[in-house]
Amino acid sequence: MPREHPLHRPRHGAKQYIALACVLLFFAAPVLSWILGARAERIENRELASFPSVTEGWGFFTGLNDWASDRLAFRAQAVDAVEGISEGVFGEPAPHGSDPGGSPLGGGGADQQRSGKPDPELFPDVVRGDDGWLFLGHDVSYKCLPDMELDRVIAGLRRWRSVVEESGREFRLVIAPDKSTVYSEHMPDEYVGRDCMRELRSEFWRRVPEATGAIDMRPTLRELDRRRDEPVFTKLDTHWRHAGGLAMVRRLAESLRPGVTDSWEVEPGRTYQHRADIPELVGENREWTVRSYSLAPDGGADNTRFVGSDFHEPLHLESSARPGMIDEPTRMIADSFTQFASPYLAASFSDLTIAHPNNVLTDPERTGRMLAEGEVVTFELSERFLAGGRYAMLAPDMAEQVGEILKRNPV
Repeated sequence: MPREHPLHRPRHGAKQYIALACVLLFFAAPVLSWILGARAERIENRELASFPSVTEGWGFFTGLNDWASDRLAFRAQAVDAVEGISEGVFGEPAPHGSDPGGSPLGGGGADQQRSGKPDPELFPDVVRGDDGWLFLGHDVSYKCLPDMELDRVIAGLRRWRSVVEESGREFRLVIAPDKSTVYSEHMPDEYVGRDCMRELRSEFWRRVPEATGAIDMRPTLRELDRRRDEPVFTKLDTHWRHAGGLAMVRRLAESLRPGVTDSWEVEPGRTYQHRADIPELVGENREWTVRSYSLAPDGGADNTRFVGSDFHEPLHLESSARPGMIDEPTRMIADSFTQFASPYLAASFSDLTIAHPNNVLTDPERTGRMLAEGEVVTFELSERFLAGGRYAMLAPDMAEQVGEILKRNPV
């Protein structure tokens, strides 16, 4: 069509070719790197994004970016390079999913002001404190956006105590405090959710231990921290060290049989490297040195056992009873904090099974039968999940279902 014609539109051939080349490069880069032998590795605490389905409609296009990003080889090296440049040139960490500070109110915007609740998208995965301390973002967000009111949390815990004790069993509840609670002085001065987190944290510790009879580990950890050359928590991981796990086991054993730990002999054990969980959330691969212990409950030979488990499949630990041990069959519901205590539970409890809190929800019948095998039932639950009402097992029907099984099998 002649250029003078009123309907003439200029061709965009060159631009179209460039766009086509970009599309081909977008898809070809991950594929070519795979053909050449380079494999993308998971560097965050999730699986690699899969190729989106064409049946997802517009989601097919929005999902392509995650797929291409995850499938690029050398992504971990790129993240490290960005970190190095940001730290070296600008003197601050790269802003990928972490928060060095921010509004202490935990929100902003008209929608949030109308609802009175913080926007979940504002909370970072990681809060960076001073001197290299990293804190899990859920320590903050779960308290600012709780799934249950604290009254319901307390009622749920008290109901669990009731159904266990009504069956003739002893009940113990241990609360593992958040790292941000034990080392609040290393948190930044300002961060998203500061005020709402502090408010619920204060109410939680003021009310929950007294109302539920829980063992409060905070004083024990602080005293332990004063007597040690290194903190009970590492700067990089959200869990306590083995020293914290051992302290929990000692408190638990003493609560069941006062004086039972008088014969314990504890010595330094092996050391090994462990991948830190918080840096993973921002694509960093960092490790910390685990220092374990030997524990001889009768003052003789070491009785610890190191068995890796996340407790989703119940872990059974059994050994011959010795002086200094709890010999009543004990059944435990516990989360990841107990992974750093299980060697010492194995050393000091002759008959112990540990299951994850999610097991109560996924299979209450099996969990009930497991708890019914014990004369002692123990819960270890973490502050952030309790304060945030994130344990499904706190729903009233969960305790009732398991309680019926315990009632049919009294001690």
